[in-house]
Amino acid sequence: MTELNFDALLVLSFGGPEGNEEVVPFLENVTRGRGIPRERLATVGEHYFHFDGVSPLNRLNREIIAHLEEELAQRGLDLPVYFGNRNWHPFGEETAEQMARDGVRRALVFATSAWGGYSACLQYHEDIRRILAHLEEQGIEPIEFTKLRQFYDHPTFIRLMAEALRESREAVPAERRDATRVLFTAHSVPTAADAAAGGPEDSHLYSRQVAEASRLIAEAAGVEEYDIVWQSRSGNPRTPWLEPDIVDHTTELAAAGVRAVVVSPVGFISDHMEVIWDLDTELADAARALDVHVERTRTAGPEPDFAGMVVDIIEELVNNDPPATLGKVTVQGCTVNGVACRPECCQVSRPNSRTA
Repeated sequence: MTELNFDALLVLSFGGPEGNEEVVPFLENVTRGRGIPRERLATVGEHYFHFDGVSPLNRLNREIIAHLEEELAQRGLDLPVYFGNRNWHPFGEETAEQMARDGVRRALVFATSAWGGYSACLQYHEDIRRILAHLEEQGIEPIEFTKLRQFYDHPTFIRLMAEALRESREAVPAERRDATRVLFTAHSVPTAADAAAGGPEDSHLYSRQVAEASRLIAEAAGVEEYDIVWQSRSGNPRTPWLEPDIVDHTTELAAAGVRAVVVSPVGFISDHMEVIWDLDTELADAARALDVHVERTRTAGPEPDFAGMVVDIIEELVNNDPPATLGKVTVQGCTVNGVACRPECCQVSRPNSRTA
């Protein structure tokens, strides 16, 4: 049996509102320090109000946690699982207080992101440091947090995404299959932030990991041709972001005779707001007007095997095994108490991005 030497696992995520009255306060947390008026936030929150103010993210994370608890029990691993967020309840600080009361002194952290880069990785390090500062301010005994590594090219993640891609390609109407294009999509970020991701020795880490994961999934699914596109950009329109935008690209494909797109949301582990709004609503509406059929693949997070992957990464860490990876782009390793793998990694100013 694996000897863990850890007391708990913290699932750390972005957070999301669970009612109309929570939308603006949630967005105030997301945009803290940017001076955005409340009335503007009400407009920005349109996609939440469309779903009665409920982001599916907390529900989806609780589903992942339930699978994690089942997987840990099946392997005979005694590791209680806690849930904390950056921007809404349950806040990471609140959860850490409970963990400390429960006697947790050494905890693993699973961040709900597969990638490198500021928003996808370094910001979770900042969350851990903020949680530790909160415990110190409250006079609570500190917890040592070890954040698990990135998993963009883990064999299980690639397999689950490839299976979903094959299913969605088969679901395209027969009369459109010869004019179908596969699109891999991820959350866009400012190009300056992407250039800094990974540090001077390994820049553009985020976009290169997305490209590598797309290549691996396509190869596993038997897809020879595909495009990498981006979505969910926000902020100043004059600021360059990763392109092409998925709706713009689909419009160009339609003009070139494409009659169906199979969309793999490679950048997202579950069907949260960027998936159900930006893809299932905005893209679907635009594609309908273009007479382009859309098949959007399922995401990996809800699968029990995804939880198995997380536990595999835990055992990999405690047994000091080499990381299970398929790609050629670096996977950043585990970090302790929010200290980045490399001091210079992803050190950029906070980007303006809308997520979850």
